[in-house]
Amino acid sequence: MTEDFFLFLVVLLGLSIILPFMSFCFGKRNKRRFKKSLLINIISFFGILIFSSIIIFNQGILAAPETQNIDSFTRGMGFLAAALVTGLSTIGAGIATGSAASSALGAISENESIMGKALIFVSLAEGIAIYGLLISFTILGRI
Repeated sequence: MTEDFFLFLVVLLGLSIILPFMSFCFGKRNKRRFKKSLLINIISFFGILIFSSIIIFNQGILAAPETQNIDSFTRGMGFLAAALVTGLSTIGAGIATGSAASSALGAISENESIMGKALIFVSLAEGIAIYGLLISFTILGRI
């Protein structure tokens, strides 16, 4: 039953996105029609989300087992997930920092008074790596 229910939810969510888009594309495109399509999309999406949350979380609460017995495959996938989170977030942070830092240097060379603002943008880009590291610690804590 749960597989059929999840398939049904995926189809409903897909239709909640596709149908308003198709209704907007076919016909005269104007601002009113766009707002109507967006409103239909938002209402149907959140309606389906609330309905599915009520159905899914309506089950009873089960107690956790006393001993946590994790097999080697699950542990390996946890280590792989932690490595991917850390690696991909640092790659993304490196790309973002490179772009932000080069732009900041160019802006500082033209106007020295914006150095503080430029450093904030560079540090925001570096924050991506810190978030990835925190997520990997969370994953490793569950293994």
